[in-house]
Amino acid sequence: MNQELRELFEQDQADRQGGMHQGMAERDGQRRQRLAELMAGAALQDADDNWHAAMLLHHSGNLDDNWRAHELAKQGAALGHSGSRWLAAAAYDRWLVTQGKPQKFGTQFRMINGRLELSPIDPATTGAERAEWNVKPLAELRPGEPSTLRPATPKPGPPATGVEVERRA
Repeated sequence: MNQELRELFEQDQADRQGGMHQGMAERDGQRRQRLAELMAGAALQDADDNWHAAMLLHHSGNLDDNWRAHELAKQGAALGHSGSRWLAAAAYDRWLVTQGKPQKFGTQFRMINGRLELSPIDPATTGAERAEWNVKPLAELRPGEPSTLRPATPKPGPPATGVEVERRA
């Protein structure tokens, strides 16, 4: 595991404790810049590195970063990282929502009149698809209760081939 990448990930997570903070976007950008440098040097060597890099990119509002987060998380899942399936789904949802499209899995929320609400979801997505990507059933998601937003119990390995997602621009 790349220790510098792990440290960037830990800084990212610490920055998010207790909500949004002043200067967080700037620090996120600095972390993504360093991540780009590390990735150019082939620093991603294992499942943890892919997970850490995917999480850093997932927090970007940039479509290309969100897509790259999805791809890296899928790679992390293929390499055996238990949390990477959920992150692949969340990054894909964020990629869609950032474009103003309905999300597929139900991992993204938005503030409406001071209340946290689930962003619109593609109704064609099944509970089985959500489960395959370690996303909780919609009935279990309760905005405002952070514990319900966490991934479902992880399934090992990469997602089944029948539920691959495609880049839809």
